[in-house]
Amino acid sequence: MTQDSEKEILQRIQSALESARSVLSRFTAGAIEAEYKAGQDPVTEADKSVDAVLHKELLRTGEGWLSEETVDDFSRLSHERVWVVDPLDGTREFVAGIPEFCVSVALVDNGRAVAGGICNPVTNEIFLGSLNSGVTYNEKPARCAQRKSLRDARVLASRSEVNRGEWQQFAGAPFEIHRMGSVAYKLALVSAGLADATFTLVPKHEWDIAAGAALVESAGGFVSTLENTPLRFNQKQPLVSGLIAGGAFLQEPLLSLLEPHINSRCHDENTS
Repeated sequence: MTQDSEKEILQRIQSALESARSVLSRFTAGAIEAEYKAGQDPVTEADKSVDAVLHKELLRTGEGWLSEETVDDFSRLSHERVWVVDPLDGTREFVAGIPEFCVSVALVDNGRAVAGGICNPVTNEIFLGSLNSGVTYNEKPARCAQRKSLRDARVLASRSEVNRGEWQQFAGAPFEIHRMGSVAYKLALVSAGLADATFTLVPKHEWDIAAGAALVESAGGFVSTLENTPLRFNQKQPLVSGLIAGGAFLQEPLLSLLEPHINSRCHDENTS
């Protein structure tokens, strides 16, 4: 992207997030009815309303669209630039009234998430950035933490995964585990240096992680698949096996820690 193009993209993302926050202000977290999709994922009228306003604010001629709340017609595959959005990541927390949900917006260019914005409307936090411009947290420059060891690191874990017992295997790890909803919000906090790392061994959809991945990389951190390969977006099957993200110095320590758990999971899948 050119400098002018990048500035226009970031302005578009910020405007879309502000419009989404205005829409969400009409709903009360913890006092809204939810329907349930296949797989028992909740969806509310707020999800659908925010999806509509994001589509209106972001999409331009020649660009593709991938959203959790829009039927995927695969026309996006013919476009180099694609918006990958989750109108409300952390809907379970939204329904429960827990302030750990957000609006997540990413621009993907030739498979790479190059710009992103995440807004938590309850805490009034906006994370915005691109690979060339860096990241701002509530309009102030931010960067990933520079911690060089996992000892006493603040690692954010999925509340659902912890409740299912999936993080029990890390009980003896040297870091502090903090439960939190919304993978997008966790990645945003890592990008601003408000947490050191996050990871999940559970598959995630592109719309869950694209904006957060753009922010973490833009803030000088790392984000990768469980196989330690770069994330690629706008795939026909928009599902990623899992991810690892954190400050740049924690990449090797995290990969070393997780390797036996990843290998064990792969072995179980191959023998099941």
